[in-house]
Amino acid sequence: MKILLLNQTFHPDVVSTAQHLTDLATGLAARGHQVTVVTGRRAYDDTSRRFPKHELWRGIEIHRVGGTTLGKSAKWRRAVDFASFIITCCWRLLFVKPPEVVVALTSPPLISFIAAWYARLRGCRFVYWVMDLNPDEAIAAGWLKPGAPVTRLLDRMSRFSLRQAQKVVVLDRFMKERLERKGVALNHIIVIPPWSHDEAVRYDPEGREQFRARLGLSEKFVVMYSGNHSPCHPLDTLMDAARRLADDARFAFLFVGGGSEFSRVQQFARRHNLQNIACLPYQPLETLGASLSSADAHVVVMGEGFVGTIHPCKVYNVLKVGAPVVAIGPRPSHLTELLDGLQAEHLSAFVGHGEVERLIECLRRFPDPTSATRRLAPPAALHSFSQSVLLPRLIAEIEAV
Repeated sequence: MKILLLNQTFHPDVVSTAQHLTDLATGLAARGHQVTVVTGRRAYDDTSRRFPKHELWRGIEIHRVGGTTLGKSAKWRRAVDFASFIITCCWRLLFVKPPEVVVALTSPPLISFIAAWYARLRGCRFVYWVMDLNPDEAIAAGWLKPGAPVTRLLDRMSRFSLRQAQKVVVLDRFMKERLERKGVALNHIIVIPPWSHDEAVRYDPEGREQFRARLGLSEKFVVMYSGNHSPCHPLDTLMDAARRLADDARFAFLFVGGGSEFSRVQQFARRHNLQNIACLPYQPLETLGASLSSADAHVVVMGEGFVGTIHPCKVYNVLKVGAPVVAIGPRPSHLTELLDGLQAEHLSAFVGHGEVERLIECLRRFPDPTSATRRLAPPAALHSFSQSVLLPRLIAEIEAV
């Protein structure tokens, strides 16, 4: 079967959607399908880095298109970058051999609209893999006003994509419920969470020590936030906790990743002269296990109002390394339901946004890592979120259309 995949990021980019789409592409190719990818040419979080325009990689034909690189410092800049990618993507699609199935993700927002029209005009099937739900997310973030003309237009475009899709793959029950309220037929919606990276991520004691030594953190209790830094994941509570613990030599706070709010964390640390905060870019998949293992506590964040529009996919890899987890965000959500279900097997805590003192109490209550000979094993229930379980399910759904 000829399958076309559309998304702004793909191998060798290291952001989450790139990694998961790469897993899907290689899995489909291993099944004997002819896989073509149309994606962006520049790295998502480092636009100075360019990838080849055309590449045949592991049997996958990759077409990378350009676009403007105005950056994320203002909404209009991001909008122009998104629009330019959409335009060049449409041009590239004119020269791609018609597939039998099109799979589109959600980066940039509403790339699915292009995929839906392409599938309709080419007479092929369309699978919509909803990694985040827009314009709902943009409204929750304050980027769009409810009821504004542009919001209504984007909502109609989103609903068109949902109606055209033979399968809509969502990440949790909260996303599913939102789509039900939008009138999407239940038999079109499939819930498949994003998987953990089975082979790349596990507790790595040697990598942990090397990673910590390189950063001068060997004697510290390291609190880590690893992933996308965006308004969907407000970090104010965590940053304020770091500021209040600035005189406690035991703690160090490590922010790893990128996104529009990454520079804000760096500016916060400089403004308050915080020596206990360090910031690192996204880590490549081959060193992700060592990076995540270096933490003595992980923090996973979801903003108020974002339940059902985004998914805390970082939590699966975090749980694989066995460190305690603090969830900052609203209840109920997929994150709180997941951790509630694992409490018998895993140490976790829940904190609301603004509850800085409670967060500090949680961190101080966690065990000293030097007193344990090894980490806890990953929770047995986590196997249901593994790549070996979920990727075959997604492939089967695509083949079934």
